[in-house]
Amino acid sequence: MVLNRVLSGFCLSLTLLLWFSGSAAAQETSRRNFNRPQTYDVEHYDLRVSFDRKTRKVIGDTTIRFRPLKPNFSTAEFDAVGISFTSVALEPSGKRLKFRSDSGKIVVTLDRAHSPSDSITIRFKHSAIPKKGVYFVDEEVVDGKQIHSAQIWTQGEADEARHWFPSFDFPSDKATFDEFITANDGETVIGNGELIEQVKNPDGTVTHHFRLNIPTPTYLVSFVIGKYVRLDDSHGDIPLGFYIYPGGEAVARKAFAKTKDMMKVYEDVTGVKFSFNKYDQTVVAGFTFGGMENITATTMADTEIFAVNNALFAPGVEDLVSHELAHSWFGDLVTCRNWAELWLNEGFATFMEAVFREKTYGRENYLIKLQRDVDIFVTDEALNKKRNALFNQNADDVPGLFDRPATIYSKGGVVLYMLREEIGDEAFWKAINAYLTKHKFSSVETTDLKAAMEEASGKDLGWFFDQWVYKAGYPKLEVKNVWNGASKTLKVTVSQVQKLDAITPAAFRMPMNIAFTTGLDTQTEKLLVTKRSETFEYKLSQNPSEINLDTERKILLKTVKMLY
Repeated sequence: MVLNRVLSGFCLSLTLLLWFSGSAAAQETSRRNFNRPQTYDVEHYDLRVSFDRKTRKVIGDTTIRFRPLKPNFSTAEFDAVGISFTSVALEPSGKRLKFRSDSGKIVVTLDRAHSPSDSITIRFKHSAIPKKGVYFVDEEVVDGKQIHSAQIWTQGEADEARHWFPSFDFPSDKATFDEFITANDGETVIGNGELIEQVKNPDGTVTHHFRLNIPTPTYLVSFVIGKYVRLDDSHGDIPLGFYIYPGGEAVARKAFAKTKDMMKVYEDVTGVKFSFNKYDQTVVAGFTFGGMENITATTMADTEIFAVNNALFAPGVEDLVSHELAHSWFGDLVTCRNWAELWLNEGFATFMEAVFREKTYGRENYLIKLQRDVDIFVTDEALNKKRNALFNQNADDVPGLFDRPATIYSKGGVVLYMLREEIGDEAFWKAINAYLTKHKFSSVETTDLKAAMEEASGKDLGWFFDQWVYKAGYPKLEVKNVWNGASKTLKVTVSQVQKLDAITPAAFRMPMNIAFTTGLDTQTEKLLVTKRSETFEYKLSQNPSEINLDTERKILLKTVKMLY
């Protein structure tokens, strides 16, 4: 997902306690466990929805097939917020089951105690006027001209699916889906996966059946209903669909034209083919975010996509399109196991924006994009009191997950850049391939990424992940030098002056280099900073006229103040 940034976040980018306090084991145990306990595993959902548009009611018929994860399983609890249930029955017998609603849940008493070898299917009939999850948008007409038709669309991340169908609404649980979406005749319906059939009903409506055979978390399940024009493209045998308002075809061609190029780049660098049967992109009105990576069917804010005609914002539109596509690998193919690990989705998608730039426009453009992300994060750190690490220790505050997007997006992308610099290109992309391949269609944590990177590089990266992922902030350096003409030595003192607090390292470990310009010559030396303040001594031919720290830009996330 991307916050609205082409029009607002883009402006932001322009304006905008101890080191190793204990053993590695102690650090591991000090982190909160945000994984949600499960007593069952959902295997499949059948979702049937129709609508009362006057009251903005969603009428649902949901069937859930699942298996217990423990013996003597007699009660099943599903997430359901603001949903009214008319019946709950065991399938295929149709036997009615007792149920009760309790604090955003529906608790179902089963017919008997079940074991993990049993497959249980429950059918729920329900309705809701959802405050979240499903959004009804009125037609917009200006000067007698329709800008867009009435729309109905979903938004699932982080936990909005529970507002329109009963579910285990958490990213760690993945299931397959059949969606049966009933809309007015003449409307376009975009859903996840393969369109199986369209059936006209006696009342003049049409039911659109989509099937998604890929294990998917509930937050990525979606539909969009409205009047659209579809433009077609392809990447190999993968069909690409661009859904735009009638009359906006030129905008869609311009905004989405590079989708197939992006797909090729991502396949090439990861070594993993696009794993789904299609890729649609659809604009909607009133969207809270810039874009959302609903599996096989990304939803985009119309304001963001239509900004492509503004030369100032066009690069941001390209980044948005590449970001959401990158989630097809990072977020959809492999998914963060819990919301504390959201950076594994968003940090990677942000980093891949820069990778597409690198492969298309060159390394300097790649670095420009990453430096902009550094600037966004540093500005955000200065302006906001609420702070967290990439591994978000405040992840139980689900509504607040995106309160500090500069951390999980901008810092996340830059940390991945620095990880690539630390272990080198070959090891980095080898690790990415192993990470995606091993965890394909499943859920991941930072420890999974760390293991892949360590195996590919042969390096112990505990220090890297501790300071950049599990701790917060960034290094602020002050550099002072003293020249001794008699011995022709230069003493360079590097001090880390970032604020000391419970979540920021007192001292970051930073392997980099330092370059001295003496006359027409440049002397480059290695530099390993590990302490709050330390002094390094270098033998030089004369007092340097210029000193440059980190000329290879390995540690991009830092500030440096030279004191003379």
